[in-house]
Amino acid sequence: MPPTLASLVQHSALKLTVRAGEDRLDTPVRWAHVSELADPVPYMEGGELLLTTALTLDAGDADAMRRYVRRLLGAGVVGLGFAIGVNYEDIPATLVEAARAEGLPLLEVPRRTPFLAISKAVSAAIAADQYRAVTAGFEAQREMTRAALAEGPVAVVARLAAHVDGWAALYDTSGTVLAASPEWAARRAARLTPDVERLRERPAPASAVVGGTEDRVELQSLGTGRRVRGALAVGTGAPLGTAERYAVHSAIALLTLTTERSRSLQAAEARLGAAVLRMMLSGQPDHARAVAGDLYGGLLDAPFRLLIAEPVPGEREGEPPLPELAEALESAAARAGETVLTVPEGEERLLVLAGDGGAVVSACEAYSERDAEDAGVVVGLSAPAGPIAAAAAYKQAEQALSVARRRGKALVEHEDLAAGSVLPLLADDAVRAFADGMLRALYEHDATGRGDLVASLRAWLSRHGQWDAAAADLGVHRHTLRYRMRRVEEILGRSLDDPDVRMELWLALKATGTDAGER
Repeated sequence: MPPTLASLVQHSALKLTVRAGEDRLDTPVRWAHVSELADPVPYMEGGELLLTTALTLDAGDADAMRRYVRRLLGAGVVGLGFAIGVNYEDIPATLVEAARAEGLPLLEVPRRTPFLAISKAVSAAIAADQYRAVTAGFEAQREMTRAALAEGPVAVVARLAAHVDGWAALYDTSGTVLAASPEWAARRAARLTPDVERLRERPAPASAVVGGTEDRVELQSLGTGRRVRGALAVGTGAPLGTAERYAVHSAIALLTLTTERSRSLQAAEARLGAAVLRMMLSGQPDHARAVAGDLYGGLLDAPFRLLIAEPVPGEREGEPPLPELAEALESAAARAGETVLTVPEGEERLLVLAGDGGAVVSACEAYSERDAEDAGVVVGLSAPAGPIAAAAAYKQAEQALSVARRRGKALVEHEDLAAGSVLPLLADDAVRAFADGMLRALYEHDATGRGDLVASLRAWLSRHGQWDAAAADLGVHRHTLRYRMRRVEEILGRSLDDPDVRMELWLALKATGTDAGER
């Protein structure tokens, strides 16, 4: 505790007597200052015990004394020490009355107590308080360091909450609460997610104070450089003292170290992950398991999903989309206690191996309703696969990625392609141009009024070449339909006996909408 007026009054060597403001003696004293000026306010910073002999004061003027006391209080002076036996044998009654009326603590200083003794006592008490704070801060640092080494970030948060006599919480980059202490603080911390998200938008290191009716919360970003890796919230009933501030700074450093892995370690893990994935894709799952060891747990034993992501071309503000996606998926895995393998391929592609049905896949599926432009990425997701089918899963993910790119969707799952229709895949300008070119001669023939070859072709193909059924649909004789199909062959220069030709013509009709008479 810093020195207070009460502790100075209780100091046996100073012999101070309280003459006014007895109910405000618990006020901390930041310094002791001597001034004989009639108006010392311009030289005050607040928190001082002002010492005076009233050499220049008009102590007999009650109005002047009231103005003097009010100005001292307005400047933040916490007490007035008046030396008797120098200019006045006793404190003037006008000053005592003014101090009592305004609530300013007034201390009588006996002649045998020099102002220097009071200044030394205040200075010594401040130094002792600072020493206690530093000592307590170092002890908190040692305790939290041991906790970080033995138990991890959760233990650091718990120790910090105990040291500040409040609560503490750790957030990941998305604003999700990873740890909170005491347990009841988790709900309080969750309400601060919007504030944490705003803090993330500022370059690290960043901080903010969030005022509330129940507590005072300080938010601190975690991370090195300018990239925010998480946040720490500390809630207390009052502003942090020196010892508590040391503890918070120590926790920030420790949590940054535990959440921010070194670049060399990240690079080594990335190289190992890339090697493991290459072995999987080349059909060597046993070698991949041997190299990975326990690093990826049971992830390589299936079932898993393979994800391929690429950025959408164009200018984007903020963090590049692929690192942001990788971080979001890794955070989802960490919260769920899952293992995920992320392998960046330069700045243009990200490969992710994740357990089927887990939090990572769920986080990916949240992109399924978004546009690629909005998300900044296009993602292809394979069907569930086992270790020996990793290459097939990669091909599925690439196919889904290609479709996502054409459709302008942020995410496409390969399973959806297999379960759906092929028709949406024809919604492509190149496919439509091919179809128009293939059918153009038939359109031109029909435009002359010399027949209805396109409608006849559609009816015949829809009836799988059954002459009677197709002719009935058209309302013509089957011989008429046969003649028309021969004209189709002549105009196109292709045989309708070829199944590939029939398939291409049917898809061309679908792509142009002619199969439904839309042209």
